[in-house]
Amino acid sequence: MALVEMRGVSKVFPASSRGGSPVRAIDGVDLDVEAGDIYGIVGYSGAGKSTLIRLVNALESATTGSIRVDGTEIVGLRERQLQRVRLGIGMIFQQFNLLRSRTVYGNVMYPLQVAGVDKREAHARVAEMLQFVGLAEKAHTYTDQLSGGQKQRVGIARALATSPKLLLADESTSALDPETTQEVLALLRRVNEELGLTIIVITHEMEVVKSIADKVAVMEAGRIVERGPVFDVFSAPEQPVTRRFVSTIIDDVPEAEALAALRTRHPGRFVRIAFRDEGVRQADVFAELIRRDVTFELVHGGMEDVGGRTFGNLTLSLQGADAEVDAALAAIGARIDTQELR
Repeated sequence: MALVEMRGVSKVFPASSRGGSPVRAIDGVDLDVEAGDIYGIVGYSGAGKSTLIRLVNALESATTGSIRVDGTEIVGLRERQLQRVRLGIGMIFQQFNLLRSRTVYGNVMYPLQVAGVDKREAHARVAEMLQFVGLAEKAHTYTDQLSGGQKQRVGIARALATSPKLLLADESTSALDPETTQEVLALLRRVNEELGLTIIVITHEMEVVKSIADKVAVMEAGRIVERGPVFDVFSAPEQPVTRRFVSTIIDDVPEAEALAALRTRHPGRFVRIAFRDEGVRQADVFAELIRRDVTFELVHGGMEDVGGRTFGNLTLSLQGADAEVDAALAAIGARIDTQELR
């Protein structure tokens, strides 16, 4: 069941100056986020991903199209009705957006006070959420005294306070160092697995998507240009923008200049082999080369693991009799994607 359904959604902002042109930030987007998903939405700056997430929680109103959240059509709702919908949506931010005048406890309590939750129930909920994110001992600390990772944990606890079904994370790890990023992502995975929340993660970092998401959509110029399970999109990207993103975590074919430099150090014929978790192992490839008395060196590339499945690209330099190299490449190429680099 889709918790979030978008059909033909567009968002056009008016021109910022007289004589200027309107800006189409979102252009005909269809999107389904199933209950229980961790769904990554990636794109470069200006792709429209942050606008898209603001449409989901109705901080922006769609110009055209339909947006359903947990079965409720939110396009056209009045503000009072939208407030009720937003109680089921938690939000965490890149810059934390915490209240400096309140303690950790007060920040997590705030949305419960706004929602009019009974005081006893609210106090119990705050204590529960601080325990969940590992900050019970920091309850009476002011946020200025916290590290970046601790601030984001407060943000997560606050977002969870009203027991939402949907959590939106807008560049929630961009301000954190790599180690802290992994800690926060592990916490979000716990939120998904233990509390059953659906999470939409907005990011420009493919490492974040690889670490946490089940599915991914790639945005460019306000449109979703590619989507699917993370492994499928990462291992066989179709669009140029997706290939650029994937290249940040896994090497593909060396660029012309790099390839020329490699040839000066490694004699032989160069071949790129794309492993896609298809049952063909590196050992199988190497055994075929050895069987035909073809020597090889790994000169470029690497392998990645996504959700327990591996993929990657290895560039090998092969030396041997031309007939044997040809025969080896034919045998390997019949089972796995192989490209000789000229």
